[in-house]
Amino acid sequence: MVKPGLPKLIATDLDGTLVRNDDTVSAYTHEVLDRVRAAGIRIVGATGRGPRLTSLTRNDIRVADFLVLAQGGWVLDQTESSYLLRSRLPGPMLADVLTRLEVEVGRLSVMVEALEHDDAPLWGDYDPTWRYPVVVERRPRATCLTGDVIKAFARSFDYHVDELLEVARRIVPPDVASVTQAGLDYVEICPANVNKGTGLAVVAESVGVDPQDVLVFGDMPNDLPMFAWAGWSRVAVANAHPALMAVADEVTLSNDEDGVAVYLDKLLSR
Repeated sequence: MVKPGLPKLIATDLDGTLVRNDDTVSAYTHEVLDRVRAAGIRIVGATGRGPRLTSLTRNDIRVADFLVLAQGGWVLDQTESSYLLRSRLPGPMLADVLTRLEVEVGRLSVMVEALEHDDAPLWGDYDPTWRYPVVVERRPRATCLTGDVIKAFARSFDYHVDELLEVARRIVPPDVASVTQAGLDYVEICPANVNKGTGLAVVAESVGVDPQDVLVFGDMPNDLPMFAWAGWSRVAVANAHPALMAVADEVTLSNDEDGVAVYLDKLLSR
């Protein structure tokens, strides 16, 4: 059923959803987002990218009022240039999670995100399967986990990422850490009770918007919490993971076909 009127807030994932496979955002998408914002609808970029990629994220979604970063653990109010939320996972707790996982699945390749400045390096095991350009400082795992971290990436040499995620969700209590996957070969281990839904809830409360007035777009399992939270409509791109397709209200074109912009263009023209 098509809802009347327009949502009050729109949140979209970036990589695989708004951003095309060549890591660009089309001029058409930027133009449509400009018109959405001009219509008085708030825009949120909701991404797994950590604060070290804030500049890149701002460039990909230029008119965003808020950025929900690090799978929901960090929330940046761009109008005030201030963070509404900064979440970190204690190193010893992360060490315990990794130990539990390796008992079940064997040795993992692990990279840790601990620094928040632009283009900060990751720490740990460099892995050639990593899709994006990144500087990895090789450090022993124990050294990486002496302090609090933003999140960690873990890859199994034997398990598919969906299988690893299933194991992780079975053995890692939610009050210890949140575990998800965002389309790479890695599961991401974040602070407890952190996800894109909780991050968007922080945004909605700050601007007085009800979840029922929020439209969201996504492509991967890390978008499931915000699909569960938002109520106006949940839209998957055509290239989305089956888990997200199963709960989507609607499906638009793929990221390479500017599916988010095409959907919003039609929405504005109603």
